[in-house]
Amino acid sequence: MAKNEKPNSKTLVKLISLTKRRGFIFQSSEIYNGINGAWDYGPLGVELKKNIKDFWWRSMVYENDNIVGLDASILMHPKVWEASGHVDGFTDPMVDCKTCKSRFRADQIDLEKPCPVCGNKDFTEPRQFNLMFKTFIGPSEDTANVVYLRPETAQGMFVNFQNVRETGRQKVPFGIAQIGKAFRNEINTKNFTFRSREFEQMEMQFFVKPGTQKEWFDYWKEKRLEWMKQLGLKEENLKFHQHGDDELAHYADLAFDITYKFNFKDDDPWEEIEGIHSRTDFDLQRHQEHSGKSMIYNDPFDNSKYVPFVVETSGGVDRTILAVLMDAYWEDEVNDRVVMRFAPHIAPIQVAIFPLVKKDGMPEKSHELEAELRKQGYNVFYDESGAVGRRYRRMDEAGTPFCITVDGQTLEDDTVTIRERDSMNQDRVKVSEVIT
Repeated sequence: MAKNEKPNSKTLVKLISLTKRRGFIFQSSEIYNGINGAWDYGPLGVELKKNIKDFWWRSMVYENDNIVGLDASILMHPKVWEASGHVDGFTDPMVDCKTCKSRFRADQIDLEKPCPVCGNKDFTEPRQFNLMFKTFIGPSEDTANVVYLRPETAQGMFVNFQNVRETGRQKVPFGIAQIGKAFRNEINTKNFTFRSREFEQMEMQFFVKPGTQKEWFDYWKEKRLEWMKQLGLKEENLKFHQHGDDELAHYADLAFDITYKFNFKDDDPWEEIEGIHSRTDFDLQRHQEHSGKSMIYNDPFDNSKYVPFVVETSGGVDRTILAVLMDAYWEDEVNDRVVMRFAPHIAPIQVAIFPLVKKDGMPEKSHELEAELRKQGYNVFYDESGAVGRRYRRMDEAGTPFCITVDGQTLEDDTVTIRERDSMNQDRVKVSEVIT
């Protein structure tokens, strides 16, 4: 793939192979032939995931004095989901092919055309399919003990609005941020990790005075797009999609998606990775009604009283990782190598250290440098196996920005060679410059 070529379906097949080979992502329960819609992040994948989440948290919480964090429970009182509308309305229309038994969302295929799997044209009637996973608390499996695995993280922030506001000493406008697991019993999982049954969200609910929501919506809309670029995603692969009247959720008066050019489908390559929604006061009003607890805010600036409106930013960790992986994948045909061009601040491994040979004090010197860099917080990989060129190629596929080689000259003048991943340029520098 040329350096500026857009990701496509062939790239995805190659990428899936690389993520398995290098330890980014594995199929869940693979030794038992796997389970659809569930994925395990390996040694490199878990580091990439952590770095992206840490970058989001720094950008959202630490860089804003009016946003605080929360980690709400996955299991919540079932009335939470009644109030939010999920019990009655969180469904998708489902159909089955009577011939091959494949299952589809009825709104995503043309029932007048043949089955896309087997070519026959014999479907069941569409029926509603609730997307929430249901389980039970206690020893008795009856309706009195039903709970749900949360299908989104947002409701934990809404029900804790007053708790967080009071203990966090926050005044409107302010936000609550959370990163956490969510679960949806998707009818049909597809496109690698893009649509999964267990996934992670990075969400922030920003509480504002009614009438100011458009101003704050525009602010967060631009901030979130800029964050995607800072993550390392190419600008030409990102764009906004505004929800039309037929797309708007029942709680929203305005919504935009940040979409990425995944190219899963030739006719429509753009897919959502994050949503920015103006949720009005729907959620707080519903929880006030169903719980009997006040969600009214007494504004000290003008002595007014109101239930705040909410502007939400909601991104999928797994979808963001997939976009980062696809954006980073590069087939450098000139140098016959595959490179994952991660931005250095999210790369799973920041530095690799190689002794040129396994003797003459080079491994010892390499380990000293490794220990110093680890103390400074870098994730360092030590590798003394095979030719240096092969070691470089392994680190290119892992996305490691810098490789340091310790050789005979190092023992003479305390200098090392630093090789930069994308350009392959090599510079000789003092060890003291490396560790400062």
